[in-house]
Amino acid sequence: MKVVVAAAGKGTRMKELGFDKPKHLLEVHGRPFLEYLLNNIKEAGFTDIIVVGGYKIEKVQEFLNKYDKDIVLVNQREKIKDERYGTTPPIEAVVDLIKNEEFIFLSGDNLYAPEDLKKLGDCEGFNCLGAHISDHPELYGVIQKNNKGGLEKIVEKPLNEIGKQISIGAYRFTPDIIKEIKKVDESERGEYELVDAVNMLAQKKPVKVVEFKKYWFDFGKPEDINILEDFLDEEHIK
Repeated sequence: MKVVVAAAGKGTRMKELGFDKPKHLLEVHGRPFLEYLLNNIKEAGFTDIIVVGGYKIEKVQEFLNKYDKDIVLVNQREKIKDERYGTTPPIEAVVDLIKNEEFIFLSGDNLYAPEDLKKLGDCEGFNCLGAHISDHPELYGVIQKNNKGGLEKIVEKPLNEIGKQISIGAYRFTPDIIKEIKKVDESERGEYELVDAVNMLAQKKPVKVVEFKKYWFDFGKPEDINILEDFLDEEHIK
């Protein structure tokens, strides 16, 4: 099964740290953050990996040349000619590689535990999204379930608390997602949002909610480097 890792963004929240390299390559304990994610993907049993790059993609290529030359690197900016931004373009950029297969899609600035990633591998024949319980759901997309326990919709950054289970940028998709992505319009933020496609998909097909219980880390701000280093030390993750 193919695993697609989105790593095309600049990472503006990382401020000056991301000027000369993508945020996915910022070092944590002297190693690129992306290395930890790829290690966990492999530990979960997945070896057919595609990384979608864009900003400073030559730096990503240099890293992959040293880390694992078998990982395929796709240039989103070459594939998406109209320079659209958001979370749907990385998938659009690999449609020719995915073809009619199921695939796993992961945000490249999130760290997921191997044990949890394996759950997506077991979700054969269904669209599934990874979920996590957060103490600050207002900062993320909150999951609303239907009466069957599947996804009803994802509500982005709700003003009032409607639940604590959030979407964390980890999915397993059937080819049905491609049809919905093509219908997504530009959002108020000026981006093409994968959440919109997932919400449309959930109205037509079952989307299972898979809870990630081991750990999950959102790597987005400068202070996250030290926080993640402490976390890795505590969990004895190398």
